[in-house]
Amino acid sequence: MSDTFTNPLEEKGQASRFIDPCVIVIFGATGDLTSRKLFPAIYNLAREGQLPSQFACVGFARREKTNEQFREEMHEAINKFSRVKPTEESLWKTFQEQIFYHVSDFHVDEGYQNLKTLLDDLDARFGTKGNRIFYLSTQPSCFTLICEKLHQFGLIYDTNKVQNKWSRVIIEKPFGRDLDSAHALQKELLQFLKEDQIYRIDHYLGKETVQNLLVFRFANSIFESLWNNRYIDHVQITVAEDIGIGTRGNFWEEAGWIRDIVQNHTMQLLSLVAMEPPVNLSADAIRDEKVKVLQSLRCMNEEDLKTMVVRGQYGPGFINGASVIGYRQENNVKPDSPIDTYVAAKVFIDNWRWHGVPFYIRGGKRLPKRATEIAVTFKDPPAVLFQNPDRKNEPNVLAIRIQPDEGTSLKINCKVPGTASQIQPVKMDFRYGSYFGMASPEAYERLIYDCILGDSTLFAREDEVFNSWRFITPILQYWAANKPTDFPNYPAGTWGPKAADDLIAKDHRKWRLI
Repeated sequence: MSDTFTNPLEEKGQASRFIDPCVIVIFGATGDLTSRKLFPAIYNLAREGQLPSQFACVGFARREKTNEQFREEMHEAINKFSRVKPTEESLWKTFQEQIFYHVSDFHVDEGYQNLKTLLDDLDARFGTKGNRIFYLSTQPSCFTLICEKLHQFGLIYDTNKVQNKWSRVIIEKPFGRDLDSAHALQKELLQFLKEDQIYRIDHYLGKETVQNLLVFRFANSIFESLWNNRYIDHVQITVAEDIGIGTRGNFWEEAGWIRDIVQNHTMQLLSLVAMEPPVNLSADAIRDEKVKVLQSLRCMNEEDLKTMVVRGQYGPGFINGASVIGYRQENNVKPDSPIDTYVAAKVFIDNWRWHGVPFYIRGGKRLPKRATEIAVTFKDPPAVLFQNPDRKNEPNVLAIRIQPDEGTSLKINCKVPGTASQIQPVKMDFRYGSYFGMASPEAYERLIYDCILGDSTLFAREDEVFNSWRFITPILQYWAANKPTDFPNYPAGTWGPKAADDLIAKDHRKWRLI
């Protein structure tokens, strides 16, 4: 069977698919993402034998340092952040010999000419055959500039002319600031790249529980047959972080929670929960169905924007017993900043499957705990049996935990043993770590590996991005015209502003306790 129709969710090792030799070049290599996520992911791929044997990695940044200094810094980062520490000295010794550092500003031509020379040398030394992945771990304003320079110096290949080697570009979120800027960025990038060379990364799609959503839904008829408006009352999607913005004040003042999280992470989870079965498991077939969900999102009028969307910003408070400052006291943040650090909304999908079912989304910074969860609440059965005048039976809830403690739980009602007919909710719980006896791979491991394979299933396609922005942009425009007057409106360490509780309480529902 052709690779086009193989299952993109199965574990793919060197035994099942050939992995091309390649060099990964990380732009912005001295940044936080590189040390916390990218190098630990690349190291774990090497440790598990999932990198090609002919491989090298180059860090590209403007800070002066040697190969040895960069290798030592990455060794420390892997020791600190990797799910598996580099205890095997022989493995690390081999791995570090494949790591290099290149000093240049992003706008300097000489830096790209020297990069080309270095990559040609690595091809000769390691047999990487000219295959390239360029990871843009930079400010979004640098995306076009870097791609233009890479194209200018022949580091991005014209796929119509070059057949025996490939080049791919991984782009971090957010892709644009709104619908118009996303279209403009795509137009700029297409001057230098083809769409199939662009890999828009959303690390949530690399998480095991997110990947399992398709298997859970479409390989289990017990759930798929109930996955519609006849049986489901509502869906809640929560993306909560207990940390503040840290050193990212400049970035956050340009983005906010809605751009950084809702437009990509939350919309991706929403589309996977709500999508129809794809015709096959190819990348485009899956992404076609996700796009249909985003196209079906009900756009909001001005009254909806007032009553169905809540924005918040955290003030001073307490996290894990320690006092923390408010958003407006963070570094590089304006003292009267109107930027959102919390968003809650009620969303409808206007199609046959989901007509009338509300999707409640919420999330923010400085909430009590770090947690991402999808909770599907089923409708109550007819109230003709087991009626309890003192207390209503709790509805069945299917909770899919994305992070941490990945797994799935189902809450059902059971009779308590004894002579009384007392009913009590109980949970059937599945946890990845305890069942399979191993920690789930980090999301970036899977996504980097898939990019090497050229598998774009878990990356966002251009029309996914555009349709997500189509829904989000009217909210941004309304907020720009109506500045908040109550910020900060929730203390750090709480579950957000009171208006978010009122949003769901109006429908005689409440947020799930996480």
